Amino acid sequence: MSALTFTVKQETAQRVDMSPLVCQLLTNKSVAEIAGIELQNGKRKIRADALFEITGSDTQNIIIKNSFAKLDFIAKELQDGNMTVEGDAGAYLAIGMKSGAVTVNGDAGLYAACEMKNGLLTINGNAGDFLGAALPGNKQGMKGGTVIVKGNVGQRAGDHMRRGTMLIEGNAGDYCASRMIAGTIAVMGSTGRFLGYAMQRGTLLLWQHPTLSATFNDCGSHTLAFLPIMFKSFAKLDSRFADPTQAFDRVQRFGGDMAEKGRAEVLVKL
Repeated sequence: MSALTFTVKQETAQRVDMSPLVCQLLTNKSVAEIAGIELQNGKRKIRADALFEITGSDTQNIIIKNSFAKLDFIAKELQDGNMTVEGDAGAYLAIGMKSGAVTVNGDAGLYAACEMKNGLLTINGNAGDFLGAALPGNKQGMKGGTVIVKGNVGQRAGDHMRRGTMLIEGNAGDYCASRMIAGTIAVMGSTGRFLGYAMQRGTLLLWQHPTLSATFNDCGSHTLAFLPIMFKSFAKLDSRFADPTQAFDRVQRFGGDMAEKGRAEVLVKL
């Protein structure tokens, strides 16, 4: 049984809500039924077969080809299965994702992994602002799972993050880990201004020395036994984080944000 494949015929001028085209909602549907599903496109609705050429039948293995940056809500609340995006993804990629795996062979827009609960999201390009964050007005962002970004991420990555692991191979923008409640964010590249702003708990693991505010205290250098164990847990991931040469256990530790609870830590490779 071949993967259910949606190949974009032509890009639209308006944004498209892709939330109906997710594994659990397409289970036991025929290709004809899937073709007739209506997608919100700006102020109008269009049939799936008007936007896509649809082939294959395995609804637990979905591929979106020729994808572009106006396809929003891809893999929304995915409960199981695999989704692959060949191209760019729009905003709210994998929002509320509960299980399964999503791979994007391109860039992702705003709020990727927003309020994600579990599963694995891999973005082979860059990600926009508010990666793994909470929706406006909500107080808890990413609650579990693993996010891998092989490029750079925008501002406010991990804003209100509650749990889970975020692995960023490139650079992170301003306010990374802002208002973070718990979880782990690792950044191999550089970080922007206001790192860990109002961070309550959780761990920031950095390969490059950051610029921290005065509300983070230098706690000295340490050899931490849990770091080799953590790096070993990354061994099966398709990421630079799985490379043994990137692992370390000696860090400079900073505690903060002292303007908040002060129970968070920033660990910088020595």
